[in-house]
Amino acid sequence: MSVHEFRVKVGPVAFRICSAWKRPIDQLADLYRDYPTPEIPDYSVRLEARSPFRRFIRPSITLGGDYMLPDAAPLPLAQGLLAAEMAMNLQVALGWRRHLLLHASAVEKDGKALIMTGASGSGKSTLAAMLGHKGWRFMGDEFVLIDLVNGEAAPFPRMISLKNEAIGAMQASALDGRFGPLMIGTPKGDIRHLVPARDAIAQIAVSATPALLLFPSFGYEPAVREIGASEVFMRLTQASTNYVALGEAGFTTLTRFIKTVPARAIDYRDGIEAAALVNQLWDELA
Repeated sequence: MSVHEFRVKVGPVAFRICSAWKRPIDQLADLYRDYPTPEIPDYSVRLEARSPFRRFIRPSITLGGDYMLPDAAPLPLAQGLLAAEMAMNLQVALGWRRHLLLHASAVEKDGKALIMTGASGSGKSTLAAMLGHKGWRFMGDEFVLIDLVNGEAAPFPRMISLKNEAIGAMQASALDGRFGPLMIGTPKGDIRHLVPARDAIAQIAVSATPALLLFPSFGYEPAVREIGASEVFMRLTQASTNYVALGEAGFTTLTRFIKTVPARAIDYRDGIEAAALVNQLWDELA
């Protein structure tokens, strides 16, 4: 059986993606065409047929790789790009130990990073994507990588995964953006990927100093609330996929982050309100 392959480096993480089908590889190669190509990958990802017949009849993709979830549901071939992105994120979530991982979004300005974390649907990815087209450098919308030694945030600017209403919002505001195919009816709803702006890719190895942590909530009257250090600690340990695995290094890195980075919760109803709150807090605290 022929295997199609693509290699890409996103921030410090290098991937090798292999697929039984050519189409997902072609889509990845197009959308990641401006990213570095690594010689030696950190992780391998495999997009495999659920059975020999399902490679041709109602093609169904199972996710494989160095790290995998045996019970993960297969995806149809039309969602092959989503499968590849999910498998890439899975390798980082389960295997990366060089940084403290936070499930968060990040943007940068003047060498300082704004980090946003929260539950799915809080709007952190859309907000990071919007700011990335309004004068900020996009650093990532899936993971923020905090250096274990100096506390700097390393970029991980993979493609931005837009969901449902966020797709139309970003198509209207990011007029020069490059979008992937629209995937309808995925396990997460409708999804379309947006390639980060050129500066995000050009500065893919440039870290930033964390300066402000936000917990955004979409769909509420605009408001700003302070958050105590103990609550921030609890939320960030829940948002980290490798905090426990890192042991003392994870605890030291996280406590240093909490002591040095101010945190706020914000509520907002739309992108205009969110941008106003972000700029206000940035001027006050960063």
